[in-house]
Amino acid sequence: MIIVTGGSGFIGSAIVWRLNTLGKENIVVVDELGNDEKWKNLVGLRFADFINKYDFLHMIQTEEINFSVDAIIHMGANSSTTEKDADHLLTNNYEYTKALARYSYDNDVRFIYASSAATYGDGLNGFEDDEEKLSQLRPLNMYGYSKSLFDIWAKKKGLLEKMVGIKYFNVYGPNETHKGDMRSVVHKAFGQILETGKVKLFKSLRQDYKDGEQKRDFVYVKDAVDMTLFFLDNPEKNGLYNVGAGKARTWNDLVTAIFKAMDKDVNIEYIGLPQHLAEKYQYFTEANLEKIKKVGYPNKLFSLEDGVTDYVKNYLLKEKYLEI
Repeated sequence: MIIVTGGSGFIGSAIVWRLNTLGKENIVVVDELGNDEKWKNLVGLRFADFINKYDFLHMIQTEEINFSVDAIIHMGANSSTTEKDADHLLTNNYEYTKALARYSYDNDVRFIYASSAATYGDGLNGFEDDEEKLSQLRPLNMYGYSKSLFDIWAKKKGLLEKMVGIKYFNVYGPNETHKGDMRSVVHKAFGQILETGKVKLFKSLRQDYKDGEQKRDFVYVKDAVDMTLFFLDNPEKNGLYNVGAGKARTWNDLVTAIFKAMDKDVNIEYIGLPQHLAEKYQYFTEANLEKIKKVGYPNKLFSLEDGVTDYVKNYLLKEKYLEI
């Protein structure tokens, strides 16, 4: 059985979808549905069972799991970069992951978990997925710190030699509607264009970056999922790995691709960057993909333009979710 925690969330539900396309239905979705609409991400997908995340943790801690577990793909987390409840993030993102990691290690279960590019902070120390440089990273928010703490803990315990941590960069694509303010700029911009005919982007506060020329590594969720599942099929490959497009692109590039996919003229308005974001704003991120390529990841990635076009034309405009 394959356990997918956060399985009704953005990347988690996309993983279930991809496993289904590969003919796999021996999946248990672990999550907490709450009051948002993420349950819709599961409609049309095939899996054996759904278990509440707290019930699953209890089953792990008391060894009351009554089925064979082959792999745990741990995507469950509070991924809000503006969350201020540090104790909640430590419990939900750090301690929960530690419990699953211990269980997986002790029971020879394949463990793949979501780390984050947020661990790199402002990028001054680079974007290399090198376990030996973990202590040099300086996350800019508590979410990134909670992820960094687990990476460091797993390295100290020697667990990264038998499991995989995925450092996701800016993922966009179907099944993110429920994420609210944490959904991608592609989804937000699409809504702005429908409503007002234009997109608002933050002005730059740095002279070396013109307005809208701040850069991010934007990776399509279908690529992010395939890169993740590569490690399910290759259990001998372990450690931390970046998952991104490998090429930084500007916000202007991204928004232009959205307008073109919607067959509309480009119309961008630049607005001031809120003070509470100014000190934590990243002007550049770019995944170094040499490591994942070196261990044999074979697939060609979507270009920014192709990924955005697929998302807009085949999902957003049709109001569709990923399903079989």
